[in-house]
Parts: sequence; C-alpha cells; structure tokens
Amino acid sequence: MKALLCALAALALAPSFAHAQAPKAAGATDPFQWLEDIDAPRSMAWVAGQNARAAKRLEADPRYAKFHAEGRAIFTAEDRIPTPHFRAGGIDNFWQDAAHVHGVWRHTSLAAYPSASPDWDILLDLDALSKTEGKNWIWKGATCLKPGQTLCLVHLSDGGSDAIEEREFDTTTRTFVTGGFHFANGKQNFSWLDRDHLIADREWTPGEVTKSGYGYVVKTLARGGAPVEVFRGQPSDVSASPSVLYGDAGHADAVLIRRGVTFFESEFSLLTDPLSGKGAPARLPLPLKAQFETYVDGQVVFSLKTAWKGYGAGAVISFDLADLKRDPGAAKPQLVFQPGPRDAVQTVDSSKDRLIVTLLEDVKGAADTYDHKAGVWLGHRLPLPKDANINEVDASEDDNQVVFTAEGFLDPTSLWLADAAAFTAAKVKTLPARFDASKDLVEQFWATSSDGVKIPYFVVRPKTMKADGSTPTLMYGYGGFEVAKPPVYIPEMGKIWLERGAAYVIANIRGGGEFGPAWHDAVLRDKRQLAFDDFAAVARDMFARKITSPRRLGIYGRSNGGVLTTVSMTQHPDLWNAIVIESPLIDMLRYNHLSAGASWVAEYGDPDVPADREFIARYSAYQNLKPGVKYPEVYITTNTRDDRVHPGHPRKYAAMLEQMGIPYLYYEQTFGGHANDADPELNARRWARHYVYLAQKLMD
Repeated sequence: MKALLCALAALALAPSFAHAQAPKAAGATDPFQWLEDIDAPRSMAWVAGQNARAAKRLEADPRYAKFHAEGRAIFTAEDRIPTPHFRAGGIDNFWQDAAHVHGVWRHTSLAAYPSASPDWDILLDLDALSKTEGKNWIWKGATCLKPGQTLCLVHLSDGGSDAIEEREFDTTTRTFVTGGFHFANGKQNFSWLDRDHLIADREWTPGEVTKSGYGYVVKTLARGGAPVEVFRGQPSDVSASPSVLYGDAGHADAVLIRRGVTFFESEFSLLTDPLSGKGAPARLPLPLKAQFETYVDGQVVFSLKTAWKGYGAGAVISFDLADLKRDPGAAKPQLVFQPGPRDAVQTVDSSKDRLIVTLLEDVKGAADTYDHKAGVWLGHRLPLPKDANINEVDASEDDNQVVFTAEGFLDPTSLWLADAAAFTAAKVKTLPARFDASKDLVEQFWATSSDGVKIPYFVVRPKTMKADGSTPTLMYGYGGFEVAKPPVYIPEMGKIWLERGAAYVIANIRGGGEFGPAWHDAVLRDKRQLAFDDFAAVARDMFARKITSPRRLGIYGRSNGGVLTTVSMTQHPDLWNAIVIESPLIDMLRYNHLSAGASWVAEYGDPDVPADREFIARYSAYQNLKPGVKYPEVYITTNTRDDRVHPGHPRKYAAMLEQMGIPYLYYEQTFGGHANDADPELNARRWARHYVYLAQKLMD
C-alpha cells in the first residue's frame, strides 16, 4: 500500500467532526427502540415494508438481472476450488452449488483430491436433512475424535446464527449416533476427551451466561452421565472456554481453560487430569493480553499482544507442558518469533510436529515453519508465491502436510500443498479467472492522517484510467479488532465492478492488524476518532491524485466496518456519494446491551460509564445525525438471524433517517446469520442489490 501530494496535506491533517454532547440514556429518549424486538409483528411489518421499497428500486433496475446472473454463476460454479480439511487420512470438504443450496459434507482420498474431478463420498446432505426435519440447517463444521476421526460432533445452525445444535455423527455409517451426544441449540463449544467423554462450555442452567451471552462454566460429560464442573468464571467475563491439548494418538495430555476477562484480556489455567476431576486448574504465568495458539511436540504456544519479560508485542512464545505441570510459576518461556515493526503475525498453527506461522510483511504474505530442537525453535521460509496474500487453510496432524492459498486482487486464488518438515510447496489447484484482469493494475499508496501517521492503501484501477477524478471507486474499510485486510481475489467485485471500468480500494486504517498489536491499539477506546480520520485521509489522498472524486466515491463496510461507514457519513458527508452499510454496529451508546455487544467493551469503551460515554457520544452515528444536513443516500442491509451484531442497529438508523427526511434504502434478509452468505442464491441477490445501488450512485 504505498506519498502524499503537498497540496492536500493540510486538508488531510484537519479532522472535521462535530463533538456531540452525550445524550440521556437510550431507553429514555430513543423513539425506535421497539425495533430491537427482533421478531415482533410490528418490527417484521416494518422490515417487510422497507424490503419492498428497496427491492422495487434496486431489483427493477435493468442491471439487476445481469448482476444477479453474474454473481450466481460465480457462487454456484462447479469449478470452484473445494476447500480441503484433513480428516481420517483423507480430505473433507463442504460444498454448495445450485443443486445443493444448503450443501453437502463430503470426503475423498488424499491421492484423489488434486485431480480435476475427485470421487467424493457424501457424508451428510444438509438439503435432505433440512427437508426431512423442516429446518433451515446451515453448516458450522464438525469436531472429530482423534486419532481415527470417524466419530464427530456436527455443528448445525438453524438459519445461520452463531448459536448451534450439537449432534454426534458416525462418518463410517453416515448416520447420527442413536442415543449419542446431542445438545440443543445454544452458543457452545465442545471438545472430545476420549470416546466417552467431552468437555464443554455452554449455558448449562437457564440464564447462566455472561452479559455477552456466552457460557462461563466449563464441565466434563461422560456418556450417559451427569456433567461435572471443572471451572467457573464470572458473569462479568466475556466467556470461558476449554482447549484440549492432544498428544500422541489423540491422547488428552491436558486441558487449557481460557477465562475471557475482556475481549482482549484472558487468564489461562491448566487442568492436568480432566477425566479424574482431581486437582483445581492452575493459573499460568502470562500477561492478560496473551492468546493461546496451539500445542505441538510438547510445547504450549502463545502469542503476546503486549510487551512482556523482554518480548515485544506480537511475539510468539512457547512453554514446555511438562514444566507447566510441575510448577507453572517456574516455567520459562522460549521465543519462537519476534516480528519487526512492519510485520504482523496472522495465524499460528501446527501439523504433526511442526509449527506454522503465517505473517504479513508490509501487508504482503509469507509463511514459516518451525521445528523445536534442544530447547530452540528453528525456522524456515516456505517457498510460496511472493507479493501475494498467503492464508493457511489446514494442517494435518497425522503428518506435516499443510494447505495454503495464495491470492491477489487480480490473481485468482491458488491452492498449495506444503511439507512443513521438508520445506517444500507445490501448487495443486488454481481457481479459473472469474473476470478479465488484463485491463487493470494494482498500486499501493500512503496517506497522511490527522496526527501525521502514514496510512497505507491499495488501489485496483483500470490501466487507462484518466487522472481527472472521474473513475467510479468503491473504498472498503474495517479498522478494528486487529483484523488485517490484505489483498484478496474477489470474483464478484471483479466481474460486476472492475470489468465495467471502476476502481476498488482497501484502506488499511489503524485498528486492524496490518502492523501487529500496536496498529490496533492506536485507536482503542477514546482514540477511536483516529480510525475515522485515517479513512477520510485516504479519500482525500485519492482526490489529490485524481484517482476519483467525491461525486464518484462510494464506501462499504460491514460489522465493525458499519461503525466506520456511519461515522464517515455523519462526519464527512461531502466526501462520498454512496455508502453501503452491512450487518453494522451503529448505536454505540447502546451496543453493549444488544446481542454479543458486551464482548466488545475493551474495543470501544463502556457507554454505561460516564467518562467512556462522553467520548463515544462524540462519534456514535445514531446520535449524531442532524436534520437539514445534506447526506448521501445510503444503502443499509442486515440479517434478521444475526445474533452477533443485533439487527436493531441498522433498523433504528434507517428509521431515524426516515424521520429526519434523509434519503436511504434498507433491506433485511431473513436468514443467514452474521456471515450473510449461507445460501449461494441469496448471496448472489445480495451482491446484485449492492452493485445496482453503487452503479446508480457512482456510474449514472
């Protein structure tokens, strides 16, 4: 993402936002709080009216049918790369297409998988199951008993919400186990201890959840027996959850229990003998800002989100499990990897006896493998494509095979099979090009934010673009929770947007993880305004370069990106002509009382605390809308079954816009959850509506 024009420097450095006074309690002044009642007849009648209005405007546009057909062809294409997951000596895949809208869980051999048409064995057909049971089952994965991995706990969501139902499934007979483990719908996590024992966190007793809606009590369960409590957190926590440390032949060497004190702060305790129930969990000597990553070769691996004992923030360290069992306080950490100032660790995983670290270097991907020898970690770089975004897909615990993807804005996703012990990698599959990328190029620039910090951003644009600000441009931003946004191959964006001569931008604003924990920490809580300033600075930098102009610039954000886009709308209505807000957080003075919102107080602050409420109120878009201001017409969309970010946020924002006479469009899909992509057909319609709106605002 890589110099700013001097003519615009002063403008880029000047934040322009209104400092609102903190309003009274939302419940006392909010005229639209009734829309938080998700399934109430009045709420759903309002949704139906909004959907009809938006569909009439967007789906009646002549471009809608074309955009829908192009999206549908992409989402249901038979020549997509089937995402591989190692299991039972072969490869699993979950597949959706036009004939399998809910999808099928299927299996093939390692030898067959690289072929163009592997012989797939269908294990579970979710379309058939949904029809038989009268449910709308959405796949959420499976957890299988080691070492054979033929008995699995299948995670099913009715409608796509985060809450799941757990059922024991036998992959050899392809049936649910009669009288087997079965747990009703809830936000829960289960792991195997052995064939007849599980360990889990869930809502064991009605109402026994944290303010965020997650379980804080961990129990073991024997087949046919009563649960036995092994750990109890606090109702004020975010959650408590166990991770089983599996050793040779899938043996449960110990259980690591994470007590989520806040979203970013955790206490870790070691349960050394979970089956006997003897001995209390022993607290591990770690800072609160540490994250458990994996267990391999007797080493318990963590990443640090803060400097600690001479290790810098972002470092990956390990402890010997035997040392932790003997005396946690005396155990000595070992350094695996210390990232530099322009590096960021993305994922840490393990194969049979190797550690795999994927990272970003100047927002470009790489992957290293580490071997633990004589108390030292020895690292090697894997030969994967350079100047590409590298993601680990899965690692085999039976050997040291690891699957990665490599992609770029204009480079179709390719699948690579690596050997973490031999330091080799080979391409095994490539996604066919979904759009003509020959007419485009990628550039990286840096904008200067309000405090002088350089903010990187990527631009994907036509090679023949006129430098006169006339190019329709869509800018994406997120800026939160240390989530990095490197280059990605987005087929529907390329086909529907780039092929029509438009440009696409990713702004790597602070709050993300592009440069490690410090890049995220720079905008936490009372410093959040800097993330919004970063985003505006990128827009102004593009105007100075004449890439685009306010008339032709649109922005898109979802989830936490909804905070970004709505604040950008209220603080800088003159910088953009289109705003897509999807599955968003918006009412930041009430977010902690909606769905999982209480989880995120460490990110944004607590609006129930007066000092925090004061700085949140300065930017919260729901409270900062002003009648008489000329805002761009916005398109707001969400999902009724989103139990992570409450649909009340976008509903209330739309209602407030309507009351103030501010133009907007609102559409709410009735199932699919926070991911909003459970059904390929509905996903095609979703993106068709998005791009019709963007074309109307930026191309017409």
